[in-house]
Amino acid sequence: MRALVYDTFGGPVAVREVPDPVAPPGGVVVEVHATGLCRSDWHAWMGHEEFSLPHIGGHELAGVVVEVGDDVARWVTGDRVTIPFVEGCGRCDWCDSGNAQVCPDQQQPGFTHAGSFAERVALHAADTNLIRVPDGLSFEAVAVLGCRFATAYRALVARAHLREHEWLTVVGAGGVGLSAVMLATSLGARTIAVDPSREALALARELGAEHTLMPDGDTTAEIHHLTEGGAHVAMDALGSESAAAAAIGSLRRRGRHLQVGLLPAVAGHPRIPMDRVIAWELDVLGSHGMAAADYPDMLALVESGTLAPQRLIRRVVSLEDAAALLPAMASSAAAGLTVIDPRMTSDQGTR
Repeated sequence: MRALVYDTFGGPVAVREVPDPVAPPGGVVVEVHATGLCRSDWHAWMGHEEFSLPHIGGHELAGVVVEVGDDVARWVTGDRVTIPFVEGCGRCDWCDSGNAQVCPDQQQPGFTHAGSFAERVALHAADTNLIRVPDGLSFEAVAVLGCRFATAYRALVARAHLREHEWLTVVGAGGVGLSAVMLATSLGARTIAVDPSREALALARELGAEHTLMPDGDTTAEIHHLTEGGAHVAMDALGSESAAAAAIGSLRRRGRHLQVGLLPAVAGHPRIPMDRVIAWELDVLGSHGMAAADYPDMLALVESGTLAPQRLIRRVVSLEDAAALLPAMASSAAAGLTVIDPRMTSDQGTR
């Protein structure tokens, strides 16, 4: 099969032929019809995660089951499926309780094993992790649920319990941040988006952000003024010391901070203003994706049109295009989401 491969961290990325994957016991092989290009994939390429090389990235995906391994009861070839980026083991207490996103024996496509930047991908513990894709939903729309959209959904709904009329500050209007803006709007919350990209802020306004701010000047003071005391909930959707501090600084007393953006310890763990956390009795909440068990409610909202993840997609590209886009993500990431269709060829352009 064709796959996007790199042999060194931070090194060249190329499309080449590799052996087809084989379904593991309890798992399946999926023909990939759509896979998101996420900043987490850039972190992996940079070597901010530990795994062996050469490597195939990609962790947001949707497609069709083409091979079923031993001991799989719920799935057959031809099924339209997606999967969260965390694959629970399906055997532990965490998985049994519906919390596979924190499974201590989890697998992650594109991190712990070869991912979805390929024509096919092997997936583990299918009966625990696979989710059926309704016929009326496109593979592109469903693929982007797997990391950024589902992460934002669970963070706001299950972790912060964002309520109608509450203020939400979103620092970083990338994929997860824009997903959070759309979700907060659907919940009746009021949102402020902060990002250095005017294009990203324009998209945030289109998705329902009430105010958009560039991270220059005293944004914390401006947010406290706009919200008459600070946001009820804040999210670092980027993953940096400055973004986390800005999000925490935007909160009112007894507010809730969501840490969603990755904070790899490349240059040491970030300093967090814990004095403010203590003095103002702030809640600091981590959120790590969403288990397959929690997908039905979110998918029902997508099917009804209440949520429209496809509005976040700005382009669909080939693997060859992605080979150039992945290394450039840190400096030139486009607003909105980019989705890869591994079946496309380079001469088909983008759509």
